[in-house]
Parts: sequence; C-alpha cells; structure tokens
Amino acid sequence: MERVTLRIPKQQIEEVERMVETGEFPNRSEAIRSAVRDMLNEQTTDKRQRESTSKRGWAKV
Repeated sequence: MERVTLRIPKQQIEEVERMVETGEFPNRSEAIRSAVRDMLNEQTTDKRQRESTSKRGWAKV
C-alpha cells in the first residue's frame, strides 16, 4: 500500500470521525479507502454502461 497525503475540509473529516466512533469503520483510513473504492466502482459501472449503449447504436433512455 502507498501513503497519500490529502487535505479534506474539517466538516467532512468530522463526519468520517463520527463513522469511526459509531463503528461503521475501524479507522479513518479504512473509511477513506472505502469511499475511493465506491467511487472507482461507480466510474467503472458508468463506463461499461456508456460502452454498452454505444455498441447498440441507440441512446439510453
């Protein structure tokens, strides 16, 4: 794993801390890793849908 330094608004970090405190995540790092995984999965799904639509030759409704 690589270390990444990033700046996050205080309000967002406070929300992440609440998720850790309530046991939703074991720590901040895991919460942020989960958010990145979700974002990447969403992007991959969106890309597949766009590619599927373009192969059919008609617009997605």
